[in-house]
Amino acid sequence: SLRNAGSFPCDSSIVVVHEDSIYTVEPNRVQVRTLQGTVKQLLVFSETEGNPCHLQICGNFLAVGTDKAHVKVFDLSRREAKPHSNAKNLAEHIPSFGSITSVKCSFNGNNVSILIKNTNGSPDSKVFFYDVEMDTINYFDFEIGKASSENYSVFHLEENEVEKGRSEMRELMGRYPVSHFWDQNEPKLFVCEAAVAASKTRHSNITAGSESSSTEYKVDVMVASFFSTQEHGLLLQDSFPKIESHEALLGLEVPYYYFSKKSGEAENDAESMSGTPSVPQVVARRPLRDFVGLEDCDKTTRDAMLNFSLYLTIGDMDEAFKSIKLIKSETVWENMARMCVKTRRLDVARVCLGNMGHARGARALREAAQEPELDARVAMLAIQLGMLEDAERLYRNCKRFDLLTKFYQASGQWQKAIENAETFDRVHLRTTYYNYAKHLEALGDQHLALSHYEKSDTHRFEVPRMLLEDLQALEVYVNKTKDRSLWKWWAQYLESQADMDSALKYYEKAQDYLSLVRVHCYLGNIQKASEIANETGNQAASYHLARQYEARDDVKQAIHFYTRAQAYNNAIRLCKESGFDDHLMNLSLLSSPEDMMEAARYYEEKGLQMDRAVMLYHKSGHFSKAVELAFATQQFGALQLIAEELDENSDPALLSRCSDFFIEHSQFEKAVELLVTAKKYHEALQLCLEQNLTITEDMAEKMTVSKDSTGLSDDFRRELLERIADCCLRQGNYHLATKKYTQAGNKTKAMRALLKSGDTEKIVFFTGVSRQREIYIMAANYLQSLDWRREPEIMKNIISFYTKGRALDLLAGFYDACAQVEVDEYQNYEKALGALTEAYKCLSKAKMRNQGEQEERLEQLQNKLTTVKKFVQVRRLYEEDPKEALKQCQILLEESDLDQAVRSGDVYALLVEHHAQQGNYEVAYKYMEEMAAKLPSGNVGFYINQQVTEAIYKAVGAPLKIIGVQRARHSSGEDGGEVEEEVAEEPYNDHED
Repeated sequence: SLRNAGSFPCDSSIVVVHEDSIYTVEPNRVQVRTLQGTVKQLLVFSETEGNPCHLQICGNFLAVGTDKAHVKVFDLSRREAKPHSNAKNLAEHIPSFGSITSVKCSFNGNNVSILIKNTNGSPDSKVFFYDVEMDTINYFDFEIGKASSENYSVFHLEENEVEKGRSEMRELMGRYPVSHFWDQNEPKLFVCEAAVAASKTRHSNITAGSESSSTEYKVDVMVASFFSTQEHGLLLQDSFPKIESHEALLGLEVPYYYFSKKSGEAENDAESMSGTPSVPQVVARRPLRDFVGLEDCDKTTRDAMLNFSLYLTIGDMDEAFKSIKLIKSETVWENMARMCVKTRRLDVARVCLGNMGHARGARALREAAQEPELDARVAMLAIQLGMLEDAERLYRNCKRFDLLTKFYQASGQWQKAIENAETFDRVHLRTTYYNYAKHLEALGDQHLALSHYEKSDTHRFEVPRMLLEDLQALEVYVNKTKDRSLWKWWAQYLESQADMDSALKYYEKAQDYLSLVRVHCYLGNIQKASEIANETGNQAASYHLARQYEARDDVKQAIHFYTRAQAYNNAIRLCKESGFDDHLMNLSLLSSPEDMMEAARYYEEKGLQMDRAVMLYHKSGHFSKAVELAFATQQFGALQLIAEELDENSDPALLSRCSDFFIEHSQFEKAVELLVTAKKYHEALQLCLEQNLTITEDMAEKMTVSKDSTGLSDDFRRELLERIADCCLRQGNYHLATKKYTQAGNKTKAMRALLKSGDTEKIVFFTGVSRQREIYIMAANYLQSLDWRREPEIMKNIISFYTKGRALDLLAGFYDACAQVEVDEYQNYEKALGALTEAYKCLSKAKMRNQGEQEERLEQLQNKLTTVKKFVQVRRLYEEDPKEALKQCQILLEESDLDQAVRSGDVYALLVEHHAQQGNYEVAYKYMEEMAAKLPSGNVGFYINQQVTEAIYKAVGAPLKIIGVQRARHSSGEDGGEVEEEVAEEPYNDHED
């Protein structure tokens, strides 16, 4: 009951009570009065701080807000109120600050929450938090759903919880705070009532509509509870819409939220607390989410549950589990298990289900452990806890549409199950149709069930089962569907009811010819059955009819229908029993190898028509028996046919015997093939040589033993390859001989065979890949036989091969030959001098076995080099001092071995042409006569221009002699000289470098 403790007049807009004290406001101060109105203490505010206009007490702390944006907290735990904090000027930290709307402090006085208005008078969308200990101000903005710093974060979500977090955020965004409270005993727990901003209502609805396929309704007022800690900032603990019967939020004290009720409205049964007489009917309360079922718990349990709720909000499942491990309430463990769905902690969920006594859920979770996706296992936990929306979302996230289809079926959402199967899970589409049809059948909706049985393609047996009690409806359905399987089933049913005529009609519609023949035979209409079997060619029908004829001893008809049924063994059996040998041969050839063997034995035993026995043995794959019988009965035509099908898997003795047969009958090519097949390679080669048979590449490959062969040694393989190559070489197949010599590892013989082929390109390639000294020398010797003077590439290869083959003496000989060509063909002594120089260098480096021979060749080269060098110098001297050059020519002509290096004709030509140019025709004529006498051939025209010769003879009055064909000098600039100069010069210069 209420009683009057005191009364007094007072002019104060705000009054708060704490124990035996009443707090009122006056300009620049707060008065502390007794219950009778006596002022016990004054809490003074300076002019700068302003007049107190907002008071709130929580626990032992008083929060004061002034009209000049200052906030101050007082400690009321002692006899007199003491300042707990300095006055904080909010205007210095909050832009666009208008005025304070509301001030609330936490139970320990360390946090103050403030609501304000902007300078334009509109309520601000932010809740500001003043941390007394840290002297800092932070905020949370409901407009955008973000805090002022990273520490003040509303959602601490796992990556896979982003979707749900966004959904909760959308509900809180676009609002502004209306009222706020701290828990009366718990300093970390804060609650706020947020309403939709009038200017943002339309925008929020548009945004929600764009993000969801279905129309979303945004409730007017949401209630959100938070945990506020220095370590983790502001954490959203729970949010829910305020129900219609509640007027406003009054406060928070664990385990309840308190609301004022609208006048004239009754509480919902789930929310009503009218049974508790201590709560007035104008006030309603709602338990916190984690305290449902624990409203009357003791303080220890309450503190444990608060810690549990905090750790769940943070996401620290281990600490949350530790905080409630001693609590026996199933509700607490269920809340913990529900949180495990969000945090995906299945290990904790198993413990929770055990404490809940949820055996079915524990088993389902254990069975779901085989699923590879974590979300699929968590979804099963959500299903067991009744969190169907979460289960659906999890199945979609991990793309397990097969499990989602089963989930929809189990929860009775058949249309969703079908849509999901049609779009994402088509492999289970027919199963889904079938299960839905079974469901509809159980509900008695046969028409719709029938449709889905058809979609699941199970109507052929499910619909007759379902309609079996309504035969008229079943017959109508069978005739309507025009399905052969159903017609056949209906015919079988009619046959079982002895309605043969109707059964035959439906068997015919179903094209079940076996059943037609069977029924006609049963009715004695065997002629009609024969017509059906002949017209349709159905094997099963023909077989049944053949059995009927055999039972009636009509052998010919039985054989005929056994043949049409492809039951050849039965037809063969009848032929043997009845002596139909002509039919037996044809049937055996159509049948299996076993039947052929049996027929062949039959012919062999009778001793007649042995050619048929040989053919059947051959066709059945028994070549040895066929050959043996063919030899015994002298059937050479059959033997030739058999030999064509023999291969390497055949009996070697059989192959040898056949080859001997072909040799006797002069069919040597076939005999060689059989010898090769029998791996008698030496005999095959000998036969090729004796009969002069050409070894083809295919035959040579067949005779080539692979390196992986285990039956033959490497020496045998090499010997065989060399013998094959020898045969190919004798037959002029040089390329094949080269290939086989190479496979045998004898590259020298391979090169010799290739040289005989004259294929320069392959010779050069083979030399490059062989990299053997002897082969390099052989290739270079061969290339010297070609026209290397006109082919620069050949000359390069000659020099390269001799160099790589380290045959410097041969290379010196080649350079010597080049020098001689330059002299004989082109009279180019300068290039000849270069070639001789290279020859001397190479011979000097060479290591010949006969040192005396090497020294002799070096001396000859040195003499030749000296003589050529003298003549080159004479020709160069002629340009500067012709007289001295002529004297040197005379000296050269006196040397006895001049012609070994320099042709005397070239020296005489220089003298003759000089005197002819000077007009000394007599002297020129004298040298020409001397030259003609000295040259063995007397071919003066080879060295001297014909016009000069004619001029000389004309000047001295001598008759013109036939002086031979003049040779055009290549040094005059003709194309041939230019090509040769380019050809010859490049190798010398390159080698010299």
